[in-house]
Amino acid sequence: MAVIIRSKMSEVIVIEEASIDEYKTVGLTPREMIDMFRQMLEIRRFEERVERLFLVEGELIGPCHLYLGQEAIAVGVIKALRDEDIIVSTYRGHGHALARGVPMGMLMGELYGKEIGTCKGLGGSMHSAMYVKKNIFMATAIVGSGIPIAVGIALGLKYKNSDNIVACFFGDGATTTGAFHEGINMAAILKLPVLFICENNQYAYSLPFSKSFAGENVAKFALGYGLKSYFVYGNDVISVYKASKEAVKEVRKHKIPVFMECRTYRQKGHGVYDRALYRPKDEVEKWLKNDPIVKFSRKLIELGILTEEELKNIEEDVKEKIEKAVEEARKAKVIEFEELYKYVYSSR
Repeated sequence: MAVIIRSKMSEVIVIEEASIDEYKTVGLTPREMIDMFRQMLEIRRFEERVERLFLVEGELIGPCHLYLGQEAIAVGVIKALRDEDIIVSTYRGHGHALARGVPMGMLMGELYGKEIGTCKGLGGSMHSAMYVKKNIFMATAIVGSGIPIAVGIALGLKYKNSDNIVACFFGDGATTTGAFHEGINMAAILKLPVLFICENNQYAYSLPFSKSFAGENVAKFALGYGLKSYFVYGNDVISVYKASKEAVKEVRKHKIPVFMECRTYRQKGHGVYDRALYRPKDEVEKWLKNDPIVKFSRKLIELGILTEEELKNIEEDVKEKIEKAVEEARKAKVIEFEELYKYVYSSR
């Protein structure tokens, strides 16, 4: 069973779960795989800590949409990018930020509304992934709105004759918006260097994908605009990485847009306020058995890359790192009122 299995599904390239043997030929060193596992674990434990800070400890307020269950996509895609490549994120962007190396204390600080935050505490969770120093130019709260923004950035890169590309993340719900169709249509016509990544987590808020889309995958949408399209098993980080590496190469070399649908599952509700009681219990159980972090850790142990003891040590390190970020955010100051005018822009 190959890392990338291709079969014709109206010309969509199907990429299935990687087997143990193909993990050995993916082109990653054991150190790189361990680092990817650590990143995935950091995202998971960060989100779990944030959830407790909202629902149990009551320290955080406001809207917040967690990335639980989707960790393999952020880590797999971003590993295939260059640091100079630009990312456009969403309101579910904590995972993208951590995978790109945004300082955890700054990310947590934004959730606390503190000055050390990525947006000086003025953006909150839904904009917290924005961090220009790591080339995350946008994290937008409006469904689908990041797509035309990414297209505009890519047009700028084309005018500059840059070798960089734009990676644009969005959910399956975004594919029902005009911004989606208009954006990928323009990218196709103008031949712009954008990698479109649809993180299909099965639900657009409470509406299941099966009821919102007439077809077996979103990737077919892009075929109508002439884009090369991938349908990827999104719960295996190595499969996502391998597909992303190939797609990124295509975008960079030929200066054209490419589309990826990564099929995964949102393990919790739409936001911290949503108990997700609309989901069938057997469906939840099925996907939890295919948890991307558990899956990856088992394969790393089987390959002899990690031991159970080393996994425990990583867990402890990650827990300690997150608690330091929480304490850093708690102790940080709120931006002074007199400073706010600096972040208001006038057309005059």
